[in-house]
Amino acid sequence: MNITGHNLALLASLSTLLDERNVTRAAARLAISQPALSAQLSRLRDLFGDPLLTPALSGKGMILTPHGARLQEPLRLALQALEDVINHTPEFDPHTAQRTFSIAANDNAGAIIGPRLIQLTREAGCADIRFAFRGLDKSKLAEQLENGEIDVALTSRDAVAKASQQSLLEEEFRMAQRIGHSRGTHPPSLAEYTRLEHVIVSGDGGGFHGFVDDALSEQGLSRRVGVSVQYYSLVPVMLQATDLVCTLPAQFLARYAETLESFPLPVQVRRYNLYATWHSRFDKDAAHCWLRKMLGAAAQA
Repeated sequence: MNITGHNLALLASLSTLLDERNVTRAAARLAISQPALSAQLSRLRDLFGDPLLTPALSGKGMILTPHGARLQEPLRLALQALEDVINHTPEFDPHTAQRTFSIAANDNAGAIIGPRLIQLTREAGCADIRFAFRGLDKSKLAEQLENGEIDVALTSRDAVAKASQQSLLEEEFRMAQRIGHSRGTHPPSLAEYTRLEHVIVSGDGGGFHGFVDDALSEQGLSRRVGVSVQYYSLVPVMLQATDLVCTLPAQFLARYAETLESFPLPVQVRRYNLYATWHSRFDKDAAHCWLRKMLGAAAQA
């Protein structure tokens, strides 16, 4: 007999029949009608080539044939094992687990989330949980998430098609300059903003056009982008030594409040959004669920 979904249902019915030895009681346990169960018993007899149960001479219920008796216990154990497989949910105890999570992020996202994540994890007593922060390579990210090389990536929205995502934080962009900048400390006008020389963070490297330029072009304007860097960490060094300005997320700038000052933008742009991104096959994985919960807590800390 081939084990198909239909035959598995028949085997479950057979196990109940062998236990109850009464079609009426077995049908009640299975929540099906007596005629439906009688039809299943007829099919089971054909499949096994054996009556399996025969009417008792006393007229009360049925008795098992030798073949039916041989099937009873192995069938019960097999169905119980299958039920255990279906119902088993692997547990994850972060306090005792020895696990390394790989997180892909650019240096800004890693600097925002990383310290808080580590602090929360250690405060919770999860001493053997390790985190490997890795660079974000958009060209390889889908494959890395799929094969488990990367557990979670910290990205923008819809960074990987069909991936699962969880919003971590949202904040505004501001224009940053060095303290003591030659232009003064007033909020920039739109005209001044476009005249200033800007440094841009290009995640892929070498780009001189970004979302700010898209917003300006809608108004028929453009700005001077004289420098492009691939890493956020280079920007403060350049701003502190020059009269360059840069449009950056507010939380990034908060880390450099002693050397940089920031102002509201004179042009409306999208907000900075950070998402946890992972492959959907890990949606219900206990360890991944814990990691995503901790990332959410770190983002709000």
